[in-house]
Amino acid sequence: MSNIFSDNSQIGVVSTFAELVHTDFKGEMNALCWYRNLDGDFNEIVAQLHLKENITEVYPEDLQALQLSEKGNKAREIILNDLQLLSDFGASPSLNLLKCYDRDDEFDFISTDVYSFHVDRSPIATDTFLCTYHGASSDIISNSQAEQKILVPEIRTKLKELYDGPEEEFENFLKENYFDLHYQLHPNAEPINLGLGHLWRLAVDHPKQQVQPCIHRAPVENEGEYRLLLIC
Repeated sequence: MSNIFSDNSQIGVVSTFAELVHTDFKGEMNALCWYRNLDGDFNEIVAQLHLKENITEVYPEDLQALQLSEKGNKAREIILNDLQLLSDFGASPSLNLLKCYDRDDEFDFISTDVYSFHVDRSPIATDTFLCTYHGASSDIISNSQAEQKILVPEIRTKLKELYDGPEEEFENFLKENYFDLHYQLHPNAEPINLGLGHLWRLAVDHPKQQVQPCIHRAPVENEGEYRLLLIC
């Protein structure tokens, strides 16, 4: 197993899907990694898929229709198995072929797109699962190395200038516009790249959550390269 992950107090490393879904988050640990070295040609799959928009959902029947080599077929079997495992667990996994996500450039002092470090929030108890099979992979950061952007004085001042309602509803305004989900890194912060092939479970902000939600971001894509990402 990778020392990069094993030696990090934020990350728990497991070796099976059962461990991934049944291990409890605790203390600083708000990310779990099913660490895997996958044997298969995922690039062959990406090369045969057709991007219809910047983000195209790929369905099992799309994968089944591909004519693949032995290594490509191995990659397909891995993806189909991951989709089945998550579906059987009760999740709703989506496999996406990605050129890029939409950018939020409305303001020059805060962004609410997925390229910004952020946490996920849900009204019910749930987790975020993701695995990058091909292309650039996501980053996470320890909660101790970042702070909510809405608490940064200069950003908070500008947000108050945007807001024209009663003072007592300002916090609701921040939540309604998802400003409170986004984080700014401290100087010298060191993000952890999630790598290729590992299936991750990240803590989400919800009413029953016992740990801090996991701060993460989508990567800037490599030039001329699509990402193949499982997420739910």
